[in-house]
Amino acid sequence: MPLEYGAPSRMDGQLEALAPRLGLTLTATERERLLAYLALIQRWTKVYNLTAVRNTGEMFTHHLLDCLAVVLPLRNGTGVAGQGALRLLDVGSGAGLPGVILAMLNPTWQVSCVDAVAKKAAFIRQAAAELGLPNLHGIHGRVEAPGTFRSPEFDLITSRAFASIHDFTTLTRTLLAPQGQWAAMKANLSADERADIPADVEMFHVEQLDVPELNEKRCLVWLRPHQRTVEAAE
Repeated sequence: MPLEYGAPSRMDGQLEALAPRLGLTLTATERERLLAYLALIQRWTKVYNLTAVRNTGEMFTHHLLDCLAVVLPLRNGTGVAGQGALRLLDVGSGAGLPGVILAMLNPTWQVSCVDAVAKKAAFIRQAAAELGLPNLHGIHGRVEAPGTFRSPEFDLITSRAFASIHDFTTLTRTLLAPQGQWAAMKANLSADERADIPADVEMFHVEQLDVPELNEKRCLVWLRPHQRTVEAAE
């Protein structure tokens, strides 16, 4: 049953109860920030259409829980928990999903969210200010455009329903650090999309995700440049 609008205490209880199923322990402050972020999305969406999802309950499951489901896998997959340094780029971030949540729960990560729509990048900057996240950066521009990034070398590049894996990896290839990885959030991975992965990119793991309260398929696709390509570039 969808959560009722204007029930933050109920959603706080839901977060506290469901977090262990995602391998997380959320403090009261973290839960408060997550719900403040959800409320901020709702306010901005009324004017700027940040997301097509407008129902509070659906935002809670399809946005908040959906993105919380990748926090632990990304920590494990990079070997970097919340207290380790990591430069992360979230491509086509929109309302900051999952970039804002990753910055919030991993304070030593430097998270850059890039979007081609100016208002969405402005929203990320506003979220960073209102939620007290100095490690979160909103960037307006096209990921493939020269000059979009001052220091274009990221340890991890993420996306959530941004594009095909072929386009995702091709557009961001020059931004990946030599030993960096890509992690694409997908509903599913079709045979056609698998077949279209660039020859110099290795898909080394497809991690199935179980999102509480969301009866839909989700997976995290891990990719990296083929080792021979990395060695040739060094």
